[in-house]
Amino acid sequence: MSTEQKPRILCFGREAEKTREFAERLQSLCDVVCPDSIEDSLEILQTGGFSGLFLCGSEMTSAGLLLQAGGILQQLHDGLALVGSNREVLWYNRRLQEITGQSESLNGKSFYGCFGTAEILGPDFCPLNTALGLGESARSTLRVGDKTYFDVEATPVFDGTPDEFAIPRYLIVVVRDTSTEVLQKQKLNAIYQAGMELGDLTPQELLEMTVEDRIELLKSKLLHFTQDLLEYDTVEIRLLDRKTKRLDPLLSAGMHKVAQGRTLHALPQENGVTGFVAATGKSYLCEDTTTDPLYILGATEARSSLTVPLMLHDEVLGTFNVESPRPQGFSESDLQFLELFAREIAVALNTLELLAVEKGSTASESTKLILTEVGEPVDEILQDATWLLENMTTAEPEVRDRLRDILKHTRDIKVLIQAVGETIRPKAGHVSLESNIRPKMQHKRVLVVDSDNDVRKAAHELLGRFGCHVETAHDAEECFLLARSCHYDAVIADIRLPDHNGYEVFEQLRQIDGNLPVILMTGYGYDPAHSLVKARQAGCMSVLFKPFRIDLLVTELEKAFTLPAELSEQSTT
Repeated sequence: MSTEQKPRILCFGREAEKTREFAERLQSLCDVVCPDSIEDSLEILQTGGFSGLFLCGSEMTSAGLLLQAGGILQQLHDGLALVGSNREVLWYNRRLQEITGQSESLNGKSFYGCFGTAEILGPDFCPLNTALGLGESARSTLRVGDKTYFDVEATPVFDGTPDEFAIPRYLIVVVRDTSTEVLQKQKLNAIYQAGMELGDLTPQELLEMTVEDRIELLKSKLLHFTQDLLEYDTVEIRLLDRKTKRLDPLLSAGMHKVAQGRTLHALPQENGVTGFVAATGKSYLCEDTTTDPLYILGATEARSSLTVPLMLHDEVLGTFNVESPRPQGFSESDLQFLELFAREIAVALNTLELLAVEKGSTASESTKLILTEVGEPVDEILQDATWLLENMTTAEPEVRDRLRDILKHTRDIKVLIQAVGETIRPKAGHVSLESNIRPKMQHKRVLVVDSDNDVRKAAHELLGRFGCHVETAHDAEECFLLARSCHYDAVIADIRLPDHNGYEVFEQLRQIDGNLPVILMTGYGYDPAHSLVKARQAGCMSVLFKPFRIDLLVTELEKAFTLPAELSEQSTT
């Protein structure tokens, strides 16, 4: 290999003998140049034509490693400068000029002046002074403008053999653009803070705000963070209705009117990217809307889109979609940030759901308590008014009408209490409500007959929570009286009443209303009159044994409410 073909390497170190020894080992592979001083090295470097630089010596290990790792100085990804003790640039590589954005030469300029107006953020607020004064490497961060950050490391270079009193004459300063890392860290912190704010409500706000108010507040916060934090102007958030799989719009900004009003479902086909993401629980990056087979019109000028699921504990709550007017407008980094933000949104939605359920549960419990407390007094009024209506045969028509009004208004009291509770309770859909809402039992009127006051009170509490209108009677005669004056969807009667047994109650009620479902209840093994056997032989199909489970009671009632309709259908065929 000829000398002209060998790569040129500049080798410099404070220990001349060791430097020459190292250079001799490289002679067969490289054309090695060994200047005597930093000044000579700088002058030779500026002539160009070097493939590499070796700085030899323990006092320059840090800078040496940085330089060697980058290969050829002009090809380094990081900016590099040789700075004198007066903080002026003596030499720099091409990358530093690119970083600073300067078109003129940097030689002779103040190092910080190369960056224009720069702010030193620390941890060392005077890295050049520290490196020169203490003879140790120093590091700091520079901020230029709002979104540009540089990591600056200054390493001292000694001319000659350093001792504890030696002062470095030069600094090797390495400048690395850390804007992407810093901005990503800031965005992560901002997303975390945004997540905290999304679900943050003071106790006073909880008291004053309705569920709808909370939703509107959440929507305003979501729009604010999406546009200001993530810098997306076009956004659509849809929530999944768990029963219908419909994706209902929660928030939309910058979307076409057709897209806003479009009905979408969580299905992988024919429901666009949003339906696919909701059905699969997987994020979807559409790089070109004109060629993507799943994409359907969103924003008018959209050329790319990014859609992520709102996930909580592996369950899809909805979708979060943003769009860009540029093809390939989103990167993998954008995807990661949007997924992180979507998790915060899911947590906030879950918090909102829990608050709604809590408020609904509180309203439901209050309604139950009121109904339980007023149940017995209201039943007493019903029984007395019904007795008067049936026994005042000589009363004036106006008196009888007034008694009927009393009965109606008394029954309306409990119905109104339940209605108020239902208006406070959050509506079904995206918010999980209590599991004890049973459609077949809603607004059914049930008469419970038992001489035990605890049983009558429990009936109001247990059946009232399922939406039933409950009335009670102490004995069979009160039961018959009420049954003759009002329609009931079912009667639950104890077989051992003070005046009649279960069979007699069943027979009498069947005479009053042949289609009235009757459920008899008794303690295990207690039926001295064999009323259960007789009632069953007469057609009674439902019996509960005390103490019975609430689920069995509900099952028997739901059967009873369905039975009259089935009998009616059979009679017409």
